[in-house]
Amino acid sequence: MTKVLLTGVDGNLGGLAADYLLELTDKASLIFGGYSEDSLNKYSELGVETRQMNFNHVEGLAEKFQGVEVVALISMPFVGAKRQAAHKNVVDAAKAAGVKKIVYTSLVNAVDPTNPSVEKIDHAYTEKYIEGSGLDYIFLRNSQYAEAMITNYFTFVHMNAPLSNSQGDGKMAYISRKDCAKAVAHALLADELHHSIQNINGPELMTMADFVAIGNEVTGNNIEYKAITDEENYAIFDAMGVPRTTDGEFKKDSEAPYSSEGMVTFAQAIREGKMDVFTDDFEKLTADNALTVRYMFEHEADFQVGERHSQDN
Repeated sequence: MTKVLLTGVDGNLGGLAADYLLELTDKASLIFGGYSEDSLNKYSELGVETRQMNFNHVEGLAEKFQGVEVVALISMPFVGAKRQAAHKNVVDAAKAAGVKKIVYTSLVNAVDPTNPSVEKIDHAYTEKYIEGSGLDYIFLRNSQYAEAMITNYFTFVHMNAPLSNSQGDGKMAYISRKDCAKAVAHALLADELHHSIQNINGPELMTMADFVAIGNEVTGNNIEYKAITDEENYAIFDAMGVPRTTDGEFKKDSEAPYSSEGMVTFAQAIREGKMDVFTDDFEKLTADNALTVRYMFEHEADFQVGERHSQDN
């Protein structure tokens, strides 16, 4: 029996992917990994093999991948050299343990050198490192989570103010984090895909003004979208107490559990047309339709960004 290992089950995306895998395949073929032993207990109680692991530490890491053929590497939530090192550690350990394939959660247009998103730098590095390792791979290049912008929409509703950011008229095919998790689960089990790049995006390209209009129509609120400069965008996050980088301190229950550098440069990338990737890869991979922004607003309680999960020591 082929054994597949899903990492990051103690995070938002990984936890959702674990739920999908339990629906899709025999739990005897599954191994779930995470840094938090407490978060692994619920899976152990279901009879799933679990392995506690911390990608920041090389010693003993290869042992965590023994007996596994396919690994899903959920990208770490911190940005920069620390994330690159952690991802490299996983690839090296997996290869040393005899793993054949890595499924990696990347970002749309990750390898475009003109893409200004600071987030894409680590993804481009990791994709290149996996390619150079000689391992088989599936790169899941995700569009922006719709949950992040739905939460952001209600932040401005509560302020009775226009939703303001620096995306301008740029377009994005917003995807639910739940659908990204579904893509991870299916990719782990996709024996027919080799050295494959899958663009995981939602069913429609839209501007931020389009997004806000859908939110207003569904919820009955009436806010506008206001395009601002990148510096003005930083100022909004500064006022919210959002750290500029992932090395900063994150507030518990923050409505923006990301670094402002990541969000503002992402907005810049959208504004410059670097993120308007639109394919049917999700439907082909999962044999399902991606959730629409309208549906997510109609069920908005189920599509909030949630708390930040990070272990970077």
